[in-house]
Amino acid sequence: MIELAGIIILGIFAQWIAWRMRVPAILPLIIIGLIVGPLSTLFTDDHSKWIEPIYDADTEVGIFPGQILFYFVSLAIGIILFEGGLTLKLKEIRGLRNVITKLISVGALVTFIGAGIAAHYIMSLNWSISFLFAGLIIVTGPTVIAPILRNVPLNRNIGTVLKWEGILIDPIGALVAVLVFEFISSGEDNHFTSHALVQFSKTVIVGASIGFTAAYALAFLIKQKLVPHYLLNVFTLALVLGVFIASDQMVSESGLLAVVVMGMVLGNLDVPEIKGILDFKESLSLLLISMLFILLSANITMSQLEIFLDWHSEVLFLVVVLLLRPIGVFLSTHKSELTTREKIFISWVGPRGIVAAGIASLFGIKLTGQVEGAELVTPLVFLIVLGTVLLNATTARVVAKWLGVVQPTSDGVIIVGINRASKWIARYMQQHNCHVVLIDNNANNVKKARNEDLEAIRADIYTDEIGDNLELLDVGYLMAMTSSPEVNKFAVQRFRKEFGEQGTYRLIDSDEIKKSGGAIPKEGLFSRYDDYISLVEVAREYPNFREVLVNSQEQLTVVLEQLNLKRKSIPIFLKKANGKLKLMLADSRLMEVGEGDTLVYVGAEVENLEDILVTEAVETAAEGNEEKQEG
Repeated sequence: MIELAGIIILGIFAQWIAWRMRVPAILPLIIIGLIVGPLSTLFTDDHSKWIEPIYDADTEVGIFPGQILFYFVSLAIGIILFEGGLTLKLKEIRGLRNVITKLISVGALVTFIGAGIAAHYIMSLNWSISFLFAGLIIVTGPTVIAPILRNVPLNRNIGTVLKWEGILIDPIGALVAVLVFEFISSGEDNHFTSHALVQFSKTVIVGASIGFTAAYALAFLIKQKLVPHYLLNVFTLALVLGVFIASDQMVSESGLLAVVVMGMVLGNLDVPEIKGILDFKESLSLLLISMLFILLSANITMSQLEIFLDWHSEVLFLVVVLLLRPIGVFLSTHKSELTTREKIFISWVGPRGIVAAGIASLFGIKLTGQVEGAELVTPLVFLIVLGTVLLNATTARVVAKWLGVVQPTSDGVIIVGINRASKWIARYMQQHNCHVVLIDNNANNVKKARNEDLEAIRADIYTDEIGDNLELLDVGYLMAMTSSPEVNKFAVQRFRKEFGEQGTYRLIDSDEIKKSGGAIPKEGLFSRYDDYISLVEVAREYPNFREVLVNSQEQLTVVLEQLNLKRKSIPIFLKKANGKLKLMLADSRLMEVGEGDTLVYVGAEVENLEDILVTEAVETAAEGNEEKQEG
């Protein structure tokens, strides 16, 4: 009981450390697993591990008896891959479909053949074990890619390619490993080649069919409200496990493909409760990943760990990372729209994850004692996993900046809160080539915005999920425009660290308007005299944008005074002479105004503004002449 509780506690602690250090969680998870596992034998009197994953009946030490650990590993990986499939949106791969397809086919084939040959000649493994190792390391884990995408502001092309490759390649890598395993298992049979290929075909057909059918069945049940809301998450979990087991029972090892297909199809259907399911699966996947990495790392022995220090294994690592990955990437991206710098960065980032480690442990144990060299599969795969994670987690940001593939500061905007005014403003910005993403927690609001050809995502600003959306990779500003002052203030506070004090803005509230003394929040939007209610009313009554030329701060002040007198006109943007839009701030003194700039406002037209500006300019010039004469 203590060991099981300790794994959960240590796993969540490792996740917290990863969050604080901004590194993939797999790194502290594996390190902690090695410490409480093989490395702990150096400090115990009887050379036993602090945590022993597999139960030993003779010593009565351990957690999981027999094959239970590996059943747990299989089911957990299935849940993790289903959650990954839910995040795959077909709209993200416009223009990159061919690149991603080639990466998970041509790139995987290069890694498979190259790593198999390298393992045979460098590590002196037999051909069967060499290609089993190769099949396991063709994957790039989504559990490792996701933190890198969150912590390094990569451009959208790179982020999309890495994310989709990481999730789609997992079941493919698992299937290739299964294929090789079938070769090995039927090796004493002279007809092993045809047997394994038939098994592979059956795995693909059965897994894809069951996953596709299950996704549409669940979508139907949800839309028809045949599952109560309070049961939906656990019902989905039970169905995922059922699909995994049913597919696996029909064709061995087809469950992984089935759950990925189920997740991907369900994630691209218009299912009203998909966000709640995804939230639940994310939390569950987090717990499972935390437990799995510690368990699998702790299961390694000291003799297996010594292979980390063998120069042969280190050469194999360098071949996989510095030779095979770049060859696979450049072949897969030939004649694509990706630049050479983007291709180099994708070549550099190829961390392996939970599927490689989990299946390596599973097959390694099954084959140990049956096939020569099988005991080396698990430590070699863990070397690749730990090495690539360490390398990519510590260098991704530096390499991205050096190659110039970091997303530059963008004029793209997040608008928190979908309403008449925010949609109106978003549409105007889109017309001026500005990337705008509307965010709201209300599914109906999001659906209406999308129907109006606006980019919108359903998200809760009180969670960390927003950072996972590739739609927000090139965003540099935030506008909080909800009807709740508390939500607006929280949004500014929540994203201030990410966008800076000059990148997060909100509507001021009625209490701030009433305050005396002229105090204006630096993050206040548009006008010091207008809150959410007045903005929405103006948007409803006067749905037009109007422009007036302002060449100086003085002219801007005059125009704003006239708009305030009108009370039905609100300044929104300052359009610079080069055409770029700058958000109008409530404290207009913070705006930099230059020759040829234009104030964009909404509401009732203020007549004779140009005449007022000319008159003001003449009066100002006259006053200046009088001062000179007096001087």
